[in-house]
Amino acid sequence: MTPSPASADLAGELACSWTARPEGRHRLIPDGCIDVLWLDTGELWVCGPESTAWDFELPPGRRAVGVRFRPGVAGRLLRVDGDRLRDRRVRLEDLLGSRVERVARERSGEADDTGGHDAEDAIVASARSWIDAAPPADALVSGLVAELTDPRPRSVGDVGDRLGLSTRQLRRRSDRTLGYGPAVFVRLIRFQRFLRALPRARTVAAAAATAGYADHSHLVRACRSIAGTTPTELLGWYEQTFPGVADPYKTDGHAAATLGR
Repeated sequence: MTPSPASADLAGELACSWTARPEGRHRLIPDGCIDVLWLDTGELWVCGPESTAWDFELPPGRRAVGVRFRPGVAGRLLRVDGDRLRDRRVRLEDLLGSRVERVARERSGEADDTGGHDAEDAIVASARSWIDAAPPADALVSGLVAELTDPRPRSVGDVGDRLGLSTRQLRRRSDRTLGYGPAVFVRLIRFQRFLRALPRARTVAAAAATAGYADHSHLVRACRSIAGTTPTELLGWYEQTFPGVADPYKTDGHAAATLGR
């Protein structure tokens, strides 16, 4: 899978775009993002936020291109609550209608006929049109994502207080915009932080500490519930889906500022 960083004017909404010719069976680790992908069969799919790892396999030679929206963004553009997409793959036309789907499909199909990365450019152009047509971003959503992706541990109550929301309001807003309650989202982001730390860490324990796990058993429980395996088994097959792309999970101050645009 070959990723392309989002252009500066789209970086607040898109983590990246990508092109892939996946061979064999693949397992993806949930990350809080939502992808829209075009297959060279002409299909357009929205891949909702996952709560656990999921496997997929496409026929040999199949080509796919897509855009990956940052957490909390896609629901506003696709006019659907995030929790309605959780653990689901939905046809784009079911969300934006047949006319919008047809324009995006024809744009990508015509570009694919020319070869190169033109189909990827086309789906980015479609994403730009959805962004332009969407209502303005809600500053509260940006604040919510920044709070929940901050590596400093905070309770749900503390996050609600900082945003001026009751615990019930916070959970409802989180479900609607992120697809999960705040505790689940934080758990997934912590695990992504662990995966990001692995290539630079001397040991699994060091990566776990960097990510904020209290101890090894804490990591093991998270790994089993999210990836369906043990940390040792995970190391045997896991590869980053988008190596070289700036961390979309907001694990530092610069990244958090990007999300708040």
